Amino acid sequence: MKILVLNGSPRPKGNTAGMVAAFRETAEQHGHLVRVFNVCRMNIKGCLACERCHGKGEGKCAQRDDMDTIYAELKDTEMLVLAAPIYYHGISGQLKCAIDRFYSALYPAAPPSLKKAAMFLSSGDPDMYVGARFSFEGDFLGYLGLEDKGLYTNHDRNVMEKIREMAATLSCPPRP
Repeated sequence: MKILVLNGSPRPKGNTAGMVAAFRETAEQHGHLVRVFNVCRMNIKGCLACERCHGKGEGKCAQRDDMDTIYAELKDTEMLVLAAPIYYHGISGQLKCAIDRFYSALYPAAPPSLKKAAMFLSSGDPDMYVGARFSFEGDFLGYLGLEDKGLYTNHDRNVMEKIREMAATLSCPPRP
């Protein structure tokens, strides 16, 4: 299975990065192809709401930046993992910016290959996940109809173990 991970944390050794690393290591051990993009280190501009992507652009964003690399990966991705710290009751602005730019690639529907989604969140407060959960459940599970592979937080008991278990039991056959 091809898996795209968008890491929205600027901390290379923080809780979010640890969850991403545990997932990647286990998924790769089970034969899956995992591509991780640290969106905080990429040049991704905000959506302009110009609607070119749904008119003359024929599904392509008018802007040329590092989102082009993510769009190329997204075309045949089978699973999407969104990972971020919580900033002001929601995901980090860096990840939100990338997700907003999905408008050209995922509206009105996701690529046919994209079937599953998971979310990894980190916060200093165990009660700050409501906004991110709402977005994940509404936008990715509800609207796009992706299979829920779980929402994991640094406050979950044995979270690394749970992430590794999920990665080890992904149902799609691994890529050769």
